[in-house]
Amino acid sequence: MSQLEAVSIESFKKHFQGKIVLPSDDDYDEVRQIWNAMIDRKPAIIARCLSAECVVQAVNFSREHDLLLSVRGGGHNIAGNAVCDGGLMIDMSLMNAVHVNPNTHRVLVEPGCILGDVDAEVQKHGLATPLGINSTTGVAGLTLGGGFGWLSRLYGMTVDNLLSVHVVTASGTQLKASETENADLFWGIRGGGGNFGVITSFEFQLHPVGPDVLSGLIVFPFDQAKSVLTQFAEFTQSMPEALNVWMVTRKAPPLPFLPEAVHGQEIVALALCYFGDPAEGEKLIAPLRSFGKAHGEHVGVQPYTAWQQAFDPLLTPGARNYWKSHNFTSLSEDALDVLIEYAGKLPSPHCEIFIGTIGGQTTRVAPDAMAYSSRDAKYVMNVHGRWETPEEDEACIGWAREFFAKSQPYASGGAYINFLTQDESDRVAFAYGETYTRLVELKKKYDPNNLFRMNQNIKPDA
Repeated sequence: MSQLEAVSIESFKKHFQGKIVLPSDDDYDEVRQIWNAMIDRKPAIIARCLSAECVVQAVNFSREHDLLLSVRGGGHNIAGNAVCDGGLMIDMSLMNAVHVNPNTHRVLVEPGCILGDVDAEVQKHGLATPLGINSTTGVAGLTLGGGFGWLSRLYGMTVDNLLSVHVVTASGTQLKASETENADLFWGIRGGGGNFGVITSFEFQLHPVGPDVLSGLIVFPFDQAKSVLTQFAEFTQSMPEALNVWMVTRKAPPLPFLPEAVHGQEIVALALCYFGDPAEGEKLIAPLRSFGKAHGEHVGVQPYTAWQQAFDPLLTPGARNYWKSHNFTSLSEDALDVLIEYAGKLPSPHCEIFIGTIGGQTTRVAPDAMAYSSRDAKYVMNVHGRWETPEEDEACIGWAREFFAKSQPYASGGAYINFLTQDESDRVAFAYGETYTRLVELKKKYDPNNLFRMNQNIKPDA
């Protein structure tokens, strides 16, 4: 570090209203760590923000000193874009307040919140908004990429429920964006993946949900996969929107409702959630049990907040992760055959393939209504490579890439950018489809020098 750099950093540290963490500080390694253990980047400066004013200071310092800039919300993104090498990392994890207005069914969420923070507060009032399925996911990153979860068939994508944001642009300007204020920017933020600024607050529409829901798992032997998946594909085409059923195939974790002999064996699990009267829900899910002879099930009425945390033990931080993803409008027999083939050769006990069912309300929004455009998608498949040691990298990444390539002929257009890894920059234009050209023009307007490029980047000179 040159003397000028040292002086500049010292001046920034003196005037910054939050907390600066440098490589020499004891908590540096802890603060720079993110969810995916494959990412080991070392920023020169970490600016831990406490307010929008802090964010303005950090953005201005990065721009004025031509520093690479990254932005951390929950730090859960698979590509690891929250942290950069040698630049400035804006860390917003300390900005995690949630303010609920139960009368207007709206909630203000700060950018450091994780899903569990929001669910806990809004459920005190029997309300919720569509978020993801893992309570430790960051709300900011999830939202900026589109966002979907158990509620999406009923109430749409996360971005469909976003009412307004406060944003710091590349020039250090604070703006509010909504359908009526800076509407072009609001259009791009809803799916634009952090390309247009740093969001300092989100306002969401809330809906009556729970607080208790019928939910759980039905687990089938892997040798019944073809039967189960074929019937799953058919059932999910016509089920009511208040019901959602997802599929995951993996090696069975030691779930207490499964026989011990099944632990560690390949299985097919149906995960379900019904947002309505549990008695009616039981009638609707009864056909699922006839898809095969189940190893066991754990289905019942439980708090929505508990269901939102059900998969947390399988997605803890510290593991190495590599994902590949496709959208599907339908699940053909050929697509299912490829899935079964690769589910039968999982390279790690932590690897899995899941299919998240969306459709319903998510398909009723025009593809050009906002940056997120994949409105024909009924299913999102995630090839979830997950393992423990660097020695397993080649096998696990190779498995994910090979399956992704073999399943591609059966996929539809677009891709879910939150599931794109750091080596998939070539898929960004494909992911956005018909909205990409408009996004490039918007990038030229709000970030012509591409300050915000630690993301699935929309280049202003594309």
